[in-house]
Amino acid sequence: MALTLTDLRGYADRDLDADLARWLPDEPRIEIPAETRSVDGLLDRLPPDGAAALTALDRRVRSGAMPNFLDVHDWSYGFGFAENDCGIVDSDYETEVSEEDVYTIGADGGGNLYTVLANGQVAIWFHEEEVLEGGTRFDNLDVFLWSAVRYAAVRRGTLRRSEVEADFIALGQDGALDPEVGMLRYMK
Repeated sequence: MALTLTDLRGYADRDLDADLARWLPDEPRIEIPAETRSVDGLLDRLPPDGAAALTALDRRVRSGAMPNFLDVHDWSYGFGFAENDCGIVDSDYETEVSEEDVYTIGADGGGNLYTVLANGQVAIWFHEEEVLEGGTRFDNLDVFLWSAVRYAAVRRGTLRRSEVEADFIALGQDGALDPEVGMLRYMK
């Protein structure tokens, strides 16, 4: 039976810890400063499932016990766009997006930031063009985290691509399936 988005609802709170312990137990733990920007400003704008997922993730990140599978650092978690003199435009390259309508949760290793949007989606903010890319999106934070854990585990050799590829395809997420920048392209 194919995995669905409904199956992943609540993943951040229900299954994230177990998956990290199973596939990425030796990753260094996340450490961010106590004064890191709060997620509270975005929580009221998010759909209820998105708010629950971001709350669960934030609690784990700030605990200091979560493995760093998302390239989380003091500059990539809760990134201050205004204080770093950076803009944010949507994928149409015209619509400006307010910093209050996004929250960054990590980086892709190339300076681009995984960003939770007020509509609940997760997109990559491409730093060179200061744009929330269209072809990098995930429908919600739960499916993004599920995907990111498996992506990291395959890349580190603790999980085989063949064990997760069908689920990635069934979920149909641009951020996983895009032929140029999707997770499956780089999963070896």
